[in-house]
Amino acid sequence: MTATTDAATPVEVSGLTKRYGEQLAVDGVSFALPPGRVVGFLGPNGAGKSTTMRMMIGLTAPTAGTATFGGVPFHDLDDPVRTVGSIVDGVGYHPGRKAIDELRITATTSGIGRERCDEVMELVGLQEAATKRVGQFSLGMRQRLGLAQALLGDPEVLLLDEPANGLDPEGIHWVRQLLRHLAGQGRSILVSSHLLGEISRLADEVMVIRRGRLVANATVDELTGAAAGGTAVRSAADDRLTEQLEVAGAEVTRTDGLLVVSLPPDEVGRIALAAQVALFELRPAVAELEDVFMELTAGGGIG
Repeated sequence: MTATTDAATPVEVSGLTKRYGEQLAVDGVSFALPPGRVVGFLGPNGAGKSTTMRMMIGLTAPTAGTATFGGVPFHDLDDPVRTVGSIVDGVGYHPGRKAIDELRITATTSGIGRERCDEVMELVGLQEAATKRVGQFSLGMRQRLGLAQALLGDPEVLLLDEPANGLDPEGIHWVRQLLRHLAGQGRSILVSSHLLGEISRLADEVMVIRRGRLVANATVDELTGAAAGGTAVRSAADDRLTEQLEVAGAEVTRTDGLLVVSLPPDEVGRIALAAQVALFELRPAVAELEDVFMELTAGGGIG
C-alpha cells in the first residue's frame, strides 16, 4: 500500500547498515533531517556517505535499518518525484539527447507538466542551453542539469551528493544561495561535499561519518567552538594584558592576537578594564571546520 509523506515530519534514518561480505560499509547510522534545514554530510572517500544516501532512496538495499520520509519508506511513496529529489553518485545522461528532453522524459512519466521543465531550466541558469545536447555540456553544466532534475517535482526533501562538483566559484555561490532559499521554504536538505569551507557557510548542521559510523552530528558552531575552546582577544596593549591575564591564572598564546585558555570572555573583559587596556575584539575562539574534520576522520578513509 502506498502513501504520501507529511511535509511537517522530518526524514528519519534508523540503524542503516550495509555489509559487503566482510566489509562493513555503513554501520548503524541514525539521524533525522528536520524541515527547513541544510545538513552537511562529511567524511573521507569510502566512509559511507554515498552508500547511506543510496540506501535512503532504494538504490542500494540495506543489510539492516530503515529510512522513511514522513514515516514512509521511499519505495512505498505515492509520488516519490514530488517527495524526494536527489543527485547521488554523480549525474549521468545520454550524451546525444537535448537537455530539455532529459527533463521532459521524467516529467512525462511522473505526470508533471512540460512547463515545469522550462521553469527548472531557468531556475538553474540553463535556459539558453535547453536545446543543447548533453554531450556538449561541461561538468558544471551537467551538475546544474542534475539539480534541475532533482527539483523537477518541487520535492520536500533533497539528497545531494557533491552538487557543486565542477562548478566555478560563482557557480558554488549560486548553489549555496539556491539551497538556502529552498531550505527557507521548509525543505529538508542533505548535502555531501568535500568543500568544507562552503559547508561551513551553507549548512545549519553537520554530520561526520568515519568508517561507516557517525562520529559527529551538531551545528557548525557547536563543532568548531567545542574543538577550539578559549577566548580570542585583540587589544591595544597585548603585552600588558598578557601579564595581567597570567597573574589571574590564564594560559595565553600569541596568535594574530591572543588566545586565552581557562578564563571566560567576561572575566577577560573585566581584567582588561582593570588594566585600562582597550579591546578591539573579545569572543569565544572557534576552530576551522577543516581542522575539526581532520581530527574526527583521521585514518577513516577506505582505499
